[in-house]
Amino acid sequence: MCRRIRLREAWLLDTLRRVFGLFLFLLPVLLLIGCVGSRGQDLSFETPEGVIELIFSAAADMRDFTGPNPDHFRGACERISAGGAGSFMVSPGDIDPPSGVYEDLMTYIGSDYLWYPAAGNHEAETPSDMQWLRSYNAGGNTLQNVVNIGPSGSEETTFSFDYGNAHFVILNEYFDGSSDVGTDGDIVTPLYDWLDNDLSVNAKPVIFVIGHEPAYPLADEGSGRLRHENDSLNKYVSRRDAFWVLLETHGVKAYICGHTHNYSTEKFGSVWQIDVGHARGTGDPGARSTFVMFYLMADGATWYYTYRLDLDEERYLLTDKGLIE
Repeated sequence: MCRRIRLREAWLLDTLRRVFGLFLFLLPVLLLIGCVGSRGQDLSFETPEGVIELIFSAAADMRDFTGPNPDHFRGACERISAGGAGSFMVSPGDIDPPSGVYEDLMTYIGSDYLWYPAAGNHEAETPSDMQWLRSYNAGGNTLQNVVNIGPSGSEETTFSFDYGNAHFVILNEYFDGSSDVGTDGDIVTPLYDWLDNDLSVNAKPVIFVIGHEPAYPLADEGSGRLRHENDSLNKYVSRRDAFWVLLETHGVKAYICGHTHNYSTEKFGSVWQIDVGHARGTGDPGARSTFVMFYLMADGATWYYTYRLDLDEERYLLTDKGLIE
């Protein structure tokens, strides 16, 4: 009987050793699977070569397409999270209702992920949205890293913040000098003066300005669709032109915008305009859902990498990248 027990124990120990050995053999494969999607694709983002000092994302115009449906904004959030979300997201408007976007970011990216939204035309026309945005940045400096609150009447919805070696300006282009919902999208003199002062005292070498409406509306780089061709900031040409000269004068790297639902990038003078399109997934079939990742490098270079939804692959694919110089 004792001999049988010893044999059984030896067999059990040998089996455990074999199982443990198999586990160690398969462990790298299991870890790899954790970083790979259901179709076998590597979910980590492609990044520039060199030392990255700051990563942030940009996505806009997801309005009315938030919530648990993975075919909507949730899908973009999950892809950003899987690929490497960076420190925060900027959203140049049409985030109605902002509470839904915020909840998606907290749920599908992470509760410590920062969000810096700009007001769009749909927020400006919706009192509850504007109240949420004002409360989100109560007093103008509730959000982390804010260095300058907006002009009187737009204290909470226009502001600037610093992160690492970069300076970011969030503009409310619906501010008319007294009310933060007073225009149909413009750079009025009080907003221009505030921006000029903000950029004049900035000491950071890299500058981004974020606002809802493009200065130069362009067609989607994929579908060719063109929207808001004559009713964006270019509706007020002289003020648009003065705004752009101001960006050039202060060495702004890029103006990040939305509004058109169309993705485009183009350099006007010395400043890039990057329209990040829409991030509503399948909610707008006229152009592919989009988000853009930005990388600020230790050597001073700044890159953008654009991901767009491929309906055949059912995932976001890298479709464009470039050096912002």
